[in-house]
Amino acid sequence: MIIDFIADYYKNVEKYPVRSQVEPGYLQKVLPESAPNNPESMETILQDVQQHIVPGITHCGSIAGFLGEMLSSGFNIVGFNWISSPAATELENIVMDWLGQMIKLPKSFLFSGNGGGVIQGTTCEAILCTLTAARDRVLNKIGRENISKLVLLRLSESMSRISADVEAGLIPLFLCATIGTTAITAVDPLKPLCDVAKQFGIWVHVDAAYAGSACIFPEFRHFIDGVEGADSFSLNAHKWFFATLDCCCLWATNPEYLKNKATESKPVVDYKDWQITLSRSFRSLKLWFVIRNYGMENLRHFLRSHVNMARLFERLVSGDKRFEVVFPCHFAVVCFRVSPLPVLMDKLKTKYENCLLSEEEQINEFNRELLESINASGKAYMTNVVLGGIYAIRFATGATLTEERHVVVAWTVVLITIKIKLKIFLSLVL
Repeated sequence: MIIDFIADYYKNVEKYPVRSQVEPGYLQKVLPESAPNNPESMETILQDVQQHIVPGITHCGSIAGFLGEMLSSGFNIVGFNWISSPAATELENIVMDWLGQMIKLPKSFLFSGNGGGVIQGTTCEAILCTLTAARDRVLNKIGRENISKLVLLRLSESMSRISADVEAGLIPLFLCATIGTTAITAVDPLKPLCDVAKQFGIWVHVDAAYAGSACIFPEFRHFIDGVEGADSFSLNAHKWFFATLDCCCLWATNPEYLKNKATESKPVVDYKDWQITLSRSFRSLKLWFVIRNYGMENLRHFLRSHVNMARLFERLVSGDKRFEVVFPCHFAVVCFRVSPLPVLMDKLKTKYENCLLSEEEQINEFNRELLESINASGKAYMTNVVLGGIYAIRFATGATLTEERHVVVAWTVVLITIKIKLKIFLSLVL
């Protein structure tokens, strides 16, 4: 019954608004105030799911990923150490090496080398674990009483600033470089950063949560050139690799700092010692399903098609003089906005004359209103970023079922929405 429900959901997924259209507190109004005293049938529960839960979710997902997730939930293992379920630990060892090989990580990051990988829940967990590992590596040398001397680095800090910190008795500890930032998918220059860090013994973590997956095809592998100088690397397979949340893949060149003494004394991996939490689910199963169900060639095909669809949207934006692409499109995210054209800005001054907004704030507000109208249509769902004082709309491709026709529909929604906005807007200012 559940399988049929899920199959019907994906069959009809295009009938739903992309972004939920409900108002805050909607569910409290339709569900009982207290739990039922007597058992309810699965048919009744699924009816409520269809009527009340489905309208309150955003509709995207990976078919292969959720099939593996279903099997994992069905087994319901708690794989905190090897003996609890050897298959869970050993499969994770294997798929982490598989994925590391697919993105051509140096062998020093793999179990087949001297490193190793673990599936964390999220990037936040991965960074906290590597930061803790970096701290312990240093404190093992200088003593824990000197913990107050440790400092973290910002990418904007110069070599002279780092040298000044060292001369002042401080110890640079940790640097996080990003491959595909959340906001605009920008890429940090990895090799120069690793070269500087090496001089001071700084742990370098590479956060490739979004864009790391793109490195499975050769034309994007150059984005992580220099990774051999890093200490750890992570990507979120639940972002752009068709796995379901939570599936953050973390590798380290020297995982001894992620372990404890109990783990080191045994010839197996006990993953409870490689993470924050004690318990963990059978996460590797869903990643194994994705890799096997798609195969490397199809995975490359799908990700490359997402990039090509983003390029199509970028061309559509660039071909309309009312819009502009605000930041470079490296992967499958396009950041765009309505351009601050003189004829539009003259009208905006009239609309916002009582708001004391600068010209940049006026065009930002207009784009914010445009985005809200696009999302309210239910035909497309986009997000925003504010960077350098510029409000931009973010269009991303990356879902399993996304096709070129969806990109065309999304652009049509943008065109229809701005036409309506400008018509209303002009009627107000004339």
